[in-house]
Amino acid sequence: MNRALAIALSALAVASSAPAHAQATNFTLVNNTDIDFSALKARRFGTDQWQPLAVAPVPVAKSGGRGAVQFSNQDCAFDLEATLPDGRAVVWPGVNLCDARVVTLNRSASGDLWVDYR
Repeated sequence: MNRALAIALSALAVASSAPAHAQATNFTLVNNTDIDFSALKARRFGTDQWQPLAVAPVPVAKSGGRGAVQFSNQDCAFDLEATLPDGRAVVWPGVNLCDARVVTLNRSASGDLWVDYR
C-alpha cells in the first residue's frame, strides 16, 4: 500500500511540474482612446498577415467602450490594428494575449500607445 501511494505521489509531482501550455483565447477589448474603432485585426508579432477579429459590438465606442473578441491561437504575442471611421489604422505592437481576459488599448492625446491587461 505504501509503495502504491509513493508511486501515485511521484506521478502527481511529475505532472504538476510540467509546464502549462499558454495560448491566446477569447478576451474583452476595452477602447480607452478618443476614437471609435470600426474594425479590429490581429497578426502574429513579426509577421505580415493580418486577420480580422470577430468583435461584438462594432464599432467599439471610444472612451471605455467594450467589445467581446472571439479568438483562439496557440501563440501569445500579436500586433493589434484598430481601423478608425476615416479609414486610418492604429497599431499596438507586441500585445500579449495569453492569460489576458481584459485587454485595454490606450492612446494619449500626444499619440502614445500602450496596453493594460487584467
